[in-house]
Amino acid sequence: MALPTDQAERLAAGRRRRRVEAVPGPLRPAVAAFDVFRMRAQDQARRAGTRPRSNHTLETALATLPDLATFLINERDKDDWSIVDVHDIEAFLAVLPRARKRRLTVLRQFFRFARAQKLVLVDPTRGLVAKETKGFRGQTLTLDQQRELFRRWTTGKHVHPHEGLAGMLALLHGASSSEVRLLQITEVDHLAQSTRLGKRPHPVPLDPASWTVLQRCLAHRDAWRTENPHVMVTKGTKAGRSPASTAYLSHILDDCGYPPRMIRSTRLVDLVNTMDSKLVAVAFGMDPQATLSYLADHADPGWETRLPQDHSP
Repeated sequence: MALPTDQAERLAAGRRRRRVEAVPGPLRPAVAAFDVFRMRAQDQARRAGTRPRSNHTLETALATLPDLATFLINERDKDDWSIVDVHDIEAFLAVLPRARKRRLTVLRQFFRFARAQKLVLVDPTRGLVAKETKGFRGQTLTLDQQRELFRRWTTGKHVHPHEGLAGMLALLHGASSSEVRLLQITEVDHLAQSTRLGKRPHPVPLDPASWTVLQRCLAHRDAWRTENPHVMVTKGTKAGRSPASTAYLSHILDDCGYPPRMIRSTRLVDLVNTMDSKLVAVAFGMDPQATLSYLADHADPGWETRLPQDHSP
């Protein structure tokens, strides 16, 4: 009942064959030849006593090529490796930005092989960098989504005061969860209707809607009869003086359906693209380089609908 000694190799060969067969017909022969080439290189490494690539490494790398071939045919309308250019490769790598480095390594190996076999005249991966350009890659809210949240936090009768405060300060004032969590009652100026947030150099004037939400949160705090100096007090912190936990703030906006970072990013993207980014950095107590990443050329595609439109004739 013992298994054959080459059982692992046979299973690996079957997995590679299935990956090759997943490549659309017109592009399959080159991928099959590339697989044979890499297996031959593995065998030569074994004979030479060097460190050959493992079967897992070969299979994982081979999995990228069916994805690329399918993308080229379905999205770029190209069914020949010879007409693939650098723009096609960039578009493919943009589908999974976090896998850019790993995928680009495999594509470089494949196109070097393809060029050596004269399947392509120019290597489309030449000149591409594995490190992605830094910048804002998150999502932002549409105007309709912002209006929906504003109505929820200003008129919703069943919304928890903590959710309303965290949401409104993030949506209108770009406050981070840390700034809201550490906000203390001594930092609230009732006469000027303003408050201090984090490391911002000046008090933040609150609009009537935000001020009303803050008063609702303070009333909720007074009901606890606590000596905790923070505005946001929970059942676990009412007997002490520590702020609410980071985990509590990370889930405070779960009921609204949008994460705190997405809401705050919407406000920062808006400000950076309508004002001087250096002024935004000073007002928010941020590093000037941090605000540059929120420029619109790094925002999600939906942001272009929220930029000021030029109505000049």
